[in-house]
Amino acid sequence: MRVTARRAWPARGRHRRRDDHDRGSVTAYLLITTVAIFALAGLVLDGGAALAAHGRAADVAQQAARAGADALDVTSLRSPTPAGLTADPAAARTAAGDVLAAAGVTGDVAVNGRSVTVTARVTKPAAILSIVGIGEVGGTATATAVPLHGTTTGAR
Repeated sequence: MRVTARRAWPARGRHRRRDDHDRGSVTAYLLITTVAIFALAGLVLDGGAALAAHGRAADVAQQAARAGADALDVTSLRSPTPAGLTADPAAARTAAGDVLAAAGVTGDVAVNGRSVTVTARVTKPAAILSIVGIGEVGGTATATAVPLHGTTTGAR
């Protein structure tokens, strides 16, 4: 009787490894995953900064429009009807511009009779998206205000 020993492992070089065609697949997977994670981080961080910039622009635009609407024309104060109140165009532009400047925001002011319209623009530097050439994100908002007489809200 002959006893043959069984080898636990095949001899080296005898069998070709099955995963030779998979070489480098982990590297490609990690590269794609890393790029995707940076893209998502850019959307989250810089998208949040853009939303914050838009909110700040809306806030400043509303404040500036109200300040401009408060700069009333002196002759309109003597009007027999409350609807006769109008803003002084030069004073309204100055008041709204002062609010924009105090907030460090750029914008435009338009006065049309009773209404004062302010457009504010806020920009913030991009944190992640600057890698792909987007240096800043921002937001723009427009608000309009009119002078009201007494406790009139204009909602009725």
